[in-house]
Amino acid sequence: MLRIDYSNCLSTRVGDHGIEPDLLVPGAELHAAAAALSRKLASTKGTGWERWRLLHEQPMRLAHVEAVTRVVGACRGRFDNMVVLGIGGSALGNLALQSALNPATHNLLPGTGRAGPRMFVVDNVDPSYLGSVLRFCEASDSGGLKRTLFNVISKSGETAETAAQFMVVRDMLRRALGPDYKSNIVAITDPAKGTMRQICDAEGFTTLPVPDGVGGRFSVLSPVGLFSAAMCGIDINGLLDGAAAMDGCCSRADLHQNPAALLATILVTLGARKGKSNHVMMPYANALYLLADWYRQLWAESLGKKFDTGGNTVYAGFTPIKALGTTDQHSQVQLYREGPNDKAFALIEVESFASDNAGVHGDVSIPTGLGVEAISYLEGKSMTALLNAEKRATEYALVESQRPNFTITFPRIDAHHVGQFIYLWEMVTAYAGLMLGIDAYDQPAVETGKVATFGLMGRAGYQKHRDAVDRVLTATSHVWKG
Repeated sequence: MLRIDYSNCLSTRVGDHGIEPDLLVPGAELHAAAAALSRKLASTKGTGWERWRLLHEQPMRLAHVEAVTRVVGACRGRFDNMVVLGIGGSALGNLALQSALNPATHNLLPGTGRAGPRMFVVDNVDPSYLGSVLRFCEASDSGGLKRTLFNVISKSGETAETAAQFMVVRDMLRRALGPDYKSNIVAITDPAKGTMRQICDAEGFTTLPVPDGVGGRFSVLSPVGLFSAAMCGIDINGLLDGAAAMDGCCSRADLHQNPAALLATILVTLGARKGKSNHVMMPYANALYLLADWYRQLWAESLGKKFDTGGNTVYAGFTPIKALGTTDQHSQVQLYREGPNDKAFALIEVESFASDNAGVHGDVSIPTGLGVEAISYLEGKSMTALLNAEKRATEYALVESQRPNFTITFPRIDAHHVGQFIYLWEMVTAYAGLMLGIDAYDQPAVETGKVATFGLMGRAGYQKHRDAVDRVLTATSHVWKG
């Protein structure tokens, strides 16, 4: 099980910048408030936009695993490359799982050394980025388009970025493969309605569902994330088992026994009462770095809201920041220690990098015999020991500067513990949304940019949005030209 040490968030360690421990004891203000929210969340589990809380439970789990396994079985051995087309929640979870649970060199390994096809997640419409991936997939020495599977993920089919990617890919496949092109596309979309559903039904694409009541940023443990993971050899049942184990912990009434309630209480209190409005996640493992990317969307899009649920203007939310230990000790920690004291830090460490059966993670020993006195202290030590010493040293340095921080420890990096981590932060977000009095499941501010894009690209019915853009962005312009 993951472990959480929050000692450095308390006033006993960081003075006035921390939370007074008396506020967290049974019967005290924060303890009582969390207990009330736990009761509320128990009553809403699986309703509305909280259906993501059922993804690891039967019957939803069985249906999704069986469907994913069936499609993976049909694709197994047919493809050298897999390209995921999606953005936001349709991309970040896929990237995080691949980075955490397969080797960093996955795409460079020969086919016999990989657990599945090479995997690319194209989460932008940057033409150079998209074009370079497609040119690689077209090349004969990469297997060519016939050996490339495209996984398009869009609940509605109307997200401009994914729709444009899909249209480019569909045209390429049709020209290269003729009528058989449809077998190179697997779409994950709404099971019953929407533009992409209409396209899939008309063209006969294989599909998997985006479940109702599961928003994009909460969808990684649905087929949205499970399909690409399973294609690349990741243990999807391990992920779901980890989520189930964490769900049991996050269902407890006692604040000190419920890690999600505890972290949400700490972070919201530090933000609202201590001015810590920036929340840094700093994994001490390259494999976990993209989980910090996934967390950034979850935390920012869920909690950043102008209005509370009563319609009052509140400007809620905290700014998520990602960093990487030890890399950013030489990049960001100077600011973190001596800049504005407006941050709380989540440090992520890994207890053991011992190789698993797939050889994905493993320790490295530092050799002896160099004979240089200044660095002889490193001889015979492991890289894990050095990495975790650096983490502990940074933790100490932050405390010395009265910067609140907590540590989440992975016993090891595997599917079970990654599943725990994902579900933990989804539940922390649910608690934090209630504490802030906002709707954690909508994203109204994102819509302005979407409809403006529709207008600028000439979509019928959106001319007024184009006119508004032109009116605002051309008025009293000031432009420097070199």
